[in-house]
Amino acid sequence: MERSNAYDIHAKVLESFHSQLLKDTLDGGSYTKIHSFTHLANGFTIHTTPSQAEKLRRHPRVKLVQRDRGTKLMTTYTPDFLKLPQNVWKQEQGSNTHAGEGMVIGFIDSGIDPFHPSFANIDLVTNNPSNNNNNNNNNNVSSSSTRRFCGACETGPRFPASSCNGKIVSARFFAAGAQAIATLNASVDFLSPFDAVGHGSHVASTAAGNMGVPVVVDGFFYGKASGMAPRARIAVYKAIYPTVGTLTDLLAAIDQAVKDGVDVLTLSLEPDEPPEDTITFLDVFEIFTLLARRAGIFVVQAAGNKGPGPSSVVSFSPWAVGVAACSTDRSYSATLFLGDGQKIGGIGMSGPTFGNGLLKYKLVLAKDAVRVNGSFPRTPAYTEECQYPEALDPVVVTGSVVICNFSTGFYNQTSSITSIIDTAKALGFMGFILVANPVYGDFIAEPVPFLVPGILIPKIIDAKIISQYYENQTRRTEQGCVIRYAGKASIGEGRVASFDRQLPAVSRFSSRGPDIIDSHRNLADILKPDFAAPGQQIWAAWSPLSVLEPIFEGNNFALMSGTSMAVPHIAGIAAMIKQYNPSWTPSMIASAISTTATKYNSNGEIIPAERYDLGSSDPSTPFDIGAGLVNAARALDPGLVFIPVEGEYVAFLCSLPNVDREKVEAATGGSCDHPLRHPADLNLPSVTISSLVGSQVVQRNVINVGSKKETYICAVLPPKGVSVEVKPAWFTIAPNGTQDLKITLNVSRPMKDFSFGEIVLTGSLDHIARMPLSVRPTSIS
Repeated sequence: MERSNAYDIHAKVLESFHSQLLKDTLDGGSYTKIHSFTHLANGFTIHTTPSQAEKLRRHPRVKLVQRDRGTKLMTTYTPDFLKLPQNVWKQEQGSNTHAGEGMVIGFIDSGIDPFHPSFANIDLVTNNPSNNNNNNNNNNVSSSSTRRFCGACETGPRFPASSCNGKIVSARFFAAGAQAIATLNASVDFLSPFDAVGHGSHVASTAAGNMGVPVVVDGFFYGKASGMAPRARIAVYKAIYPTVGTLTDLLAAIDQAVKDGVDVLTLSLEPDEPPEDTITFLDVFEIFTLLARRAGIFVVQAAGNKGPGPSSVVSFSPWAVGVAACSTDRSYSATLFLGDGQKIGGIGMSGPTFGNGLLKYKLVLAKDAVRVNGSFPRTPAYTEECQYPEALDPVVVTGSVVICNFSTGFYNQTSSITSIIDTAKALGFMGFILVANPVYGDFIAEPVPFLVPGILIPKIIDAKIISQYYENQTRRTEQGCVIRYAGKASIGEGRVASFDRQLPAVSRFSSRGPDIIDSHRNLADILKPDFAAPGQQIWAAWSPLSVLEPIFEGNNFALMSGTSMAVPHIAGIAAMIKQYNPSWTPSMIASAISTTATKYNSNGEIIPAERYDLGSSDPSTPFDIGAGLVNAARALDPGLVFIPVEGEYVAFLCSLPNVDREKVEAATGGSCDHPLRHPADLNLPSVTISSLVGSQVVQRNVINVGSKKETYICAVLPPKGVSVEVKPAWFTIAPNGTQDLKITLNVSRPMKDFSFGEIVLTGSLDHIARMPLSVRPTSIS
């Protein structure tokens, strides 16, 4: 996608217009212009005062003014779990070496570590040559689609020109917004595409990292890592820094990625607060993703890490797919062995205590090992949380297994496991145990590699067993001072994975639907999240600097969890679908992933969704998992797809209740002359109705993207309290043919909450398309 001279001239005209408008409208010296948008939108960002912003808002040429907001990041085995090697990679030109070939995935994140082996130029084909360009040169990459990618390599600290090597085909950074509101720290906030955090590298390698890269952490080999589309190319747009991230820089990055012509745009970050006084879909961030989708780019976004409460999703709009996170069937577990033979399961990825769990060592409660005459604060961080080595008596704890308590510091997130490890190393612990505290209840624990033997016991019921054993074995004076430690314990190997066929489950942290229209939490007639992908305990590339996660410092890989980790799975799969079906639009790709997703695990049971309490779960609903867990192989050949026609997203916006249609037209550049009859008529591969009164007819249209004529039968599993009829009940559809579907929903029993069902379209050539139904029947008439 090459930029013409006419485009450059037009961009300069717009920039000049922006400058003149500001000069004519605002007081001199009251503002700083940060960025002009000349591609996706005609607009700009400035740093100014609220009074000057209000002046701008009243200008007749200005259609929309929004306050800048902060942004935040959302955080080996998954190709096998998703069956990519055997079912997908080999379908693409007959070899896994072509998985995603020619596709460019754009990553708006914390940057990338160009020296990581996951991003090395390994055996790339000749039509994508290695590029060693400065920031004035473009990297042109041939794509199997009809468009061409045109990027650039911006250099800077830790990011030489050679970083753009053919695997990384473009790299840019955006910092004007960050610099306008904060003083950046030059030692970590590198003004280059380099990733000092690790998050951006993790996301990029999950989607498109090289195949078969050894994962070694602290000298232990965990297997080999691969991206979903290991032959896809990477375009980097750094828009968030360790010190701060801004919506201004995020929007500038989206604008540039669309200019460059990426095939897929990955957004594992979000504004850190919802939009003020506007419909969620009309927030400037959402409008930019709409314009990116309109430009032919598949936009994938994290659903959010605010679960498991209802309406916690932060991916609102139907044009950007929102991805929920689930676990895989792989887990890492550790075992604590007590001296009386009891075994207690916990979480931790460390080597065992010396003797591989067979030898037992003195068990000491940190509270009982506090120095009597030490000059330090008598706070939980010192006395029971093992945060400070100077607080503990080395005579007591050296060579012992020490029990540390999850207390105030951990609850307030001021204490850390990293500090426990530092204390353990300084004082020579044989190992440590972090136990739950009855005052705070069970705590959430994720496995991370420990440099010393350690185990987390997050459940109160297990912590009580340890406490009871310890007290039974410990002799004290009448004043409570310990005179004899008789308890023994050891920690088993925690770095070996185990597999459970009953998993996956929707992760507790993964944000849930229903979707909302505004800050008053009025419900939207859109299904969110759209679908789910693995996002819990994902091994992928990391930056050794790891400035925000000290526990991973010095490591090239990290095991991370978050909807951020689910997003790149979908990004990589979308790139492969696009390679396999070059003419497909983003809507077709989104529909294919949705209608072929599964809501069942390998045992044929509905995938559960974790709830608030540890160990508790319920069968997932579409508000937990969307249409289901992605099935990449089936998504390559879905049979039918649902495609919103040109202008239908604007028509959807115009049909929203209480919407200002002039604002819609100003924000989108579209027309409200032909709104949808109802928001639920948007041609999506799902039906969501937040308030069904009496009867409602919903329209859908499908296209046969298969190579043969096929006959489909429509079956309905109706939601409780609702009867559903689909007409026609069966149909035959030719290749590239279309078929209208009329779906009539009637309330049979009013209910206070949503109920769920589905429409299943079963084809004679084994294609199956599932449409989730999420309906709240509020009144019979």
